[in-house]
Amino acid sequence: MLQSIGGNAFLIIAVLVFVAVVLLLEGFYLMWKSYRGPQAKKIAKRLQALSASLDKTKQSQLLKERMLSEIPVFERMLLNLPRARRLDRFILQAGLGWTVSKLLLSCLALGVAGCLMMTFLIHQSILFGGMIGIALAALPLLYVRRKRSRRLTRIEQQLPEALDLMSRALRSGHAFSSGLQMIGDEMAEPIAGEFRIVHDEVNFGVSMQQALTNLSERVPITDLRYFVVAVLIQRDSGGNLTEVLGNLSRLIRERLKLFSKIRVLSSEGRLSAWILGLMPFALGAAMSLLNPDFMAPLWHDPIGITIIKYMLIMMAIGILVLRKIIRIRV
Repeated sequence: MLQSIGGNAFLIIAVLVFVAVVLLLEGFYLMWKSYRGPQAKKIAKRLQALSASLDKTKQSQLLKERMLSEIPVFERMLLNLPRARRLDRFILQAGLGWTVSKLLLSCLALGVAGCLMMTFLIHQSILFGGMIGIALAALPLLYVRRKRSRRLTRIEQQLPEALDLMSRALRSGHAFSSGLQMIGDEMAEPIAGEFRIVHDEVNFGVSMQQALTNLSERVPITDLRYFVVAVLIQRDSGGNLTEVLGNLSRLIRERLKLFSKIRVLSSEGRLSAWILGLMPFALGAAMSLLNPDFMAPLWHDPIGITIIKYMLIMMAIGILVLRKIIRIRV
């Protein structure tokens, strides 16, 4: 009898422990989902994007206070830097969820690591190590710049379709704010998120003029600023906004078509620039594999190392010049 009671008590305790562990895991999962889940990230991203403009009005001041760092000490330091907010806007235009402190710390870590590696491991001079460190420190900034450029290019390509959708919405009797909401719901990212932010700002009490101005600040594209100027002028002086949006959409498409033609015509120059930029490194690697003894003085002799240093500097200057030549603004 006592053994039966003891066995039942052990079974009950085991079941209760199992239930407690399951509930504990469920609690941790719900806590993670509320802070790090997809829905929480989506809300945080929208609130983060709403802080990307220069709006200082009382209606939107609550949403515009974006933290530059998750660490209070770094936050106070970055608030004293004059260009921290501009760098934060630069990150948001790239569509990244980074903070300013994360970007700056990444640059600092890569720069210090590159300098120490070249100075103590490869036994180069402090000056050369510093140059390599500066080059490595610029990599995160170049990555953010590339992401920003690709995102803005994507928005520019989506803009004619968005204007056509807005024009059709106005023709069918919808209000302008409803057209903004339709673009945010039916278009693809990233332009959908930007117009969704405009619609949200208007719903939060920001004036239409200020919300469109914020849009032009978040997305510094000339064609989008034409759209903002056209809408603001029409709201002040009146006119057929549908016709204006149609003409603007057609103008943007013609401009993109001209830009595509220029890219095709300049493709030979861009290919030549890639070949001229990569050929010395490819030839050096091939000769090192085929005839290591012939290339050994270039890596071990002080004169050879000096030649490599000056060669890299001249190659960097040449690449910048070639990039300037093949880039044609339309």
